[in-house]
Amino acid sequence: MADKSSSGNLASSLTDLMTSLMVIFVLLLVATLNNASAEGENTRNRILEDLKNDLKIFSSQGVQVQQDPADPLALIVLVPSGLLDFTVNGTAVPQKGIAFLNRFSPLLAGVACGKYRKEIASIVVEGHTDSTGTDEHNLPLSQQRSLAVVQQTLGALGTEDKACFLDFLSATGRGSREPILDANTGSEDKDRSRRVIFKIRVRSFEQREFHSLFGM
Repeated sequence: MADKSSSGNLASSLTDLMTSLMVIFVLLLVATLNNASAEGENTRNRILEDLKNDLKIFSSQGVQVQQDPADPLALIVLVPSGLLDFTVNGTAVPQKGIAFLNRFSPLLAGVACGKYRKEIASIVVEGHTDSTGTDEHNLPLSQQRSLAVVQQTLGALGTEDKACFLDFLSATGRGSREPILDANTGSEDKDRSRRVIFKIRVRSFEQREFHSLFGM
């Protein structure tokens, strides 16, 4: 009986020890993940701030760069009003827009394909329409506008920058989901709603770690 009691006590002690070690391991893992997450967030914020500062070279052309309120990893590049505002149902880039993209695109490529090449995840050209018409009409229309700007952007680049930019660049249409409202009346400004914007998204902590491990 004594042997059985001793064996039982030993098994119970081992179980308690294993449970304690498991708890310690879990706590250490949680602490490590929290530290990595905090470090990743600090790195992300620093990269976004540095990128925003470097994009100030566009301010002389009236371009504004701001944080995307819907995405902590993204910056929105706002083109001056009137340059990429499309005609009703139109998909052709306005002449002023073509002249602007010919100046703007090489500068943007220089920033994206330079020191931020490993930090940027994507550059999305986002097309929009005004609220006139149905979603079935507006979604493909906005997509065609974004594709027209992508083609014009790539056409303004040299061979090397174009090859790099193709790794980042994509086009998407948002239809009439995000109209521009008049600041005074609160009603839609339809001319300004027919537009295209650029969104620059940096890599997340997980993407940077994956890229560091696998070189992708």
